Amino acid sequence: MSFSRLFALIQYPLPHHLLSRSVGRLAECRTPWLKNALVSAFIRRFKVDMDEAAEPDPTAYATFNDFFTRELEEGARPLGEGMVSPADGRLSQFGPVEAGQLFQAKGHRFSAMELLGGDGEAARRYLGGSFATVYLSPSDYHRVHMPMGGTLREMVYVPGRLFSVNAATTEHVPNLFARNERLVCHFDTEHGPMAMVLVGAMIVAAIETVWAGQITPLPRGGVQRIRFDTPVHLERGAEMGRFKLGSTVVMAFSEPVAFADGLEPGAKVQMGQSLGAF
Repeated sequence: MSFSRLFALIQYPLPHHLLSRSVGRLAECRTPWLKNALVSAFIRRFKVDMDEAAEPDPTAYATFNDFFTRELEEGARPLGEGMVSPADGRLSQFGPVEAGQLFQAKGHRFSAMELLGGDGEAARRYLGGSFATVYLSPSDYHRVHMPMGGTLREMVYVPGRLFSVNAATTEHVPNLFARNERLVCHFDTEHGPMAMVLVGAMIVAAIETVWAGQITPLPRGGVQRIRFDTPVHLERGAEMGRFKLGSTVVMAFSEPVAFADGLEPGAKVQMGQSLGAF
């Protein structure tokens, strides 16, 4: 048995939420010596470049989470042409939505309807469209931005497990992104509907949006839908949310995307980098 398969299998019995929320409480600790020790160890372990941070002094952050979701200095991520990457990370998969299915990894696909919380009507909007998945590792910048301008129409919280979303797990856990806790954000854009799905993961303590603050974790109670009577419009490149510890963003577009030449699954991307055009 390979290490990656073993790593995936041992996650099934783990108390995902208990572990993640416990780490979340530690990440909000304001005791200076402990907070500074955590930040310093993290910077060394993941070789974080603090020179591009708006606040380069690691000790200036009130909590580990404040450091982890740090703002970058102005101009650190210039916007390219067309549809741009929403985050720093790896473009783990991208391509067409085929028969309502999105590609996860070799041997695994998952349905748009399951990803969107069982909403068949929403899933039909993306038949014949495209998708792209960006994985944010612990070392990456963890704010999520708009790949193109859009107006928020609905936000949907979908409860679920909190499997890791690294490459080893995506290869061995079926329907991974449709099993994990996630936040589905539906936008209207000039190129039709767009869904941005912020997927929770092991040790991800919370997901935030710029319009509603921290969303996850929510109490148990099934899928929760929140509509907005007052439009929330965000321009291309504007921040829309953030992860408190790493995870994944899955984007679905109703129109086909002509992805940029040279892009391959697993390619390292930065927020604002051009991924393609409609």
